[in-house]
Amino acid sequence: MTGRRGSPVARTTQPLDPLGFPTGSPHDFSFSFSFFSSASLATTITAITAITMDDKSSPDSHNEKAMIRAPEPEMADRSGRRQSVALNIVENPLKRVTREQAVLDAQSFAELNGMPEHAALFGRAALVARDPENFDTVDELTGDERAALTYEKDHKWHGPFMLWYSISLCAVGAATQGWDQTGSNGANLSFPQAFGLTNDEGKVVAGRNEWIVGVINAIIFLTAGLIGAFIVDPLNHWFGRRGEIFITACILTATPIGSGFAQSWQGLFAARFVMGIGIGAKNATVPIYSAEMAPARIRGALVMFWQLWVVAGIFLGFCANVIVKDTGSISWRLQLGSAFIPSFILGVGIFFCPESPRWLMKHGKLAQGYNSMRRLRAHPIIGARDYYYSYTIYKEELKLARGAGYFARLWDCFAVPRIRRANYGASTVMIGQQMCGINIISFYSSSIFERVGYTAEQALYASLGYGAVQVVFTIPTLFLIDTKGRRTLTLITFPLMCIFLLAAGLSLLKTTGSRGEQIGPVVLFVYLFTIAYSLGEGPVAFQYSAEVFPTIQREQGMAWAVCINNTFAGILSLTFPRMQSVMTPTGAFGFYAGLNLIAWFLVFCFVRETKQLTLEELDQVFSVPTSKYISHELTVWLPWFIKRYILRKNIPRPPLILEKEAKVEKILE
Repeated sequence: MTGRRGSPVARTTQPLDPLGFPTGSPHDFSFSFSFFSSASLATTITAITAITMDDKSSPDSHNEKAMIRAPEPEMADRSGRRQSVALNIVENPLKRVTREQAVLDAQSFAELNGMPEHAALFGRAALVARDPENFDTVDELTGDERAALTYEKDHKWHGPFMLWYSISLCAVGAATQGWDQTGSNGANLSFPQAFGLTNDEGKVVAGRNEWIVGVINAIIFLTAGLIGAFIVDPLNHWFGRRGEIFITACILTATPIGSGFAQSWQGLFAARFVMGIGIGAKNATVPIYSAEMAPARIRGALVMFWQLWVVAGIFLGFCANVIVKDTGSISWRLQLGSAFIPSFILGVGIFFCPESPRWLMKHGKLAQGYNSMRRLRAHPIIGARDYYYSYTIYKEELKLARGAGYFARLWDCFAVPRIRRANYGASTVMIGQQMCGINIISFYSSSIFERVGYTAEQALYASLGYGAVQVVFTIPTLFLIDTKGRRTLTLITFPLMCIFLLAAGLSLLKTTGSRGEQIGPVVLFVYLFTIAYSLGEGPVAFQYSAEVFPTIQREQGMAWAVCINNTFAGILSLTFPRMQSVMTPTGAFGFYAGLNLIAWFLVFCFVRETKQLTLEELDQVFSVPTSKYISHELTVWLPWFIKRYILRKNIPRPPLILEKEAKVEKILE
């Protein structure tokens, strides 16, 4: 069964109640912890009235509701404990045909696309892809293939060298952005003096000069969001993922060096203007490239290397700031120029990586696409299984796409319900990354620490500690993101970030006592805030945005998400120096603390769980209408959470809104 324009969704076999949920629903749900209040709940319910008009305005939304498959919910295991059966099941489209037909279709695919020697392999791969969890029942597999699939199942992190090399190289590219941020962070202490923007006391003159410092810091993010993100599609179309990454790596190698040789603030502004275009184009492509190469079972962790290396770049940038701090008047030039190092490594290393299999598939190069996938998987049967399943869903996505042109596909991100819902989620996590306030620390930590009483040298060391905290506490999320999930981590950490950022702002009010008593609480709460960010929103934003869009709209969707993220980063960077003067640092911190609560509400409404689903199966996750999804969270999950964890009642958990078909069938057996 297909939904709108062929989008694969789950089937309906059970009556629905007035809210659109299956009658006789069970009570079992994968718990995600969150904070809330009665006031925020009232706000949520009020806002939902406007939000749910999204799906009611679409003539297809009722059809989609009617196409959700619902299993018989009341199931018990041998111990008598009732197990979870989801409200909606992600359906495997290969199960729409018989085993024999699936084999014939796969063999024809191979023969018609220049791979006749692999026809038998693709036939066996199709049988495995029909039921990946029960591959041992496929008698046609060879002993070697069966052993490879068994090893993959038992060893989650198993993969060939090329997979790890390609993912690691992309992660190195992410370090460019972090290093650029921290280079300007340290340079903020000295470049204003070099360009005559300070007074006799070495402080930036209020008014115009504050805006100049702000715009020099902000311009890389404004051009990244408003220009760089939107040239991604033509660059990807003409040069491929690898070619686009190479071009942006060249830009990001040349512009930091140009920044270091700037002779005026206007020259520095021009170099960073071009740098931003490269950052935007790179930021939109590298996570997509990583997501398209990674196996579903560990995609979150592998793509999350992006965030790990962003924070590693931040840390290395702070290290460079400290190393060159005693070089005198040229220290800021070295701090800005050193950011060329990771992009140079990226530009050289990308030549040895395979092209994205899904990009090759999208451009009709199917045989090359399989060869690329084969290099990224540990065995031919694994590569054929993943590639053929991707192709099967890609054919469904072609039916969903309305137009082939750039602007038509960009408009689809807002007009097609399935893609629009993915856009809601991606935009939410991207703008949330800026709303949480982390980048006021990344951009201005040295200035903030200097303002509370540290010397310039001590401020650099305190910022180095901030970078180290980010690196250390991003590592655990490698293991949490594919087990606890993207949504759970963000719901937990946004309230914590609100508390810690507000506490840091209030600590700035203390002006009595020893110097340590004044400075210590500020640094402590900034570090605690950073820990919460590193365990949640930090790793999730780019990971989530790179995976939720279908292949057809992946460049446009990611471009829009990067536009949102970088534009708001630019606005933050531009306004914070002036905000500190007008609102005081405490007021500025309090402002961003409040934005964390708004971001939590947006995550609750729009960010759907995507852990351990293939990129293609996510089509079905976003086939559930927004109104139904929010209704489930408000009327099923939230009341259960209150009764179970606030009132401490021992009641069973409600059902997941959506589950993979294979898992449900295992429960039903």
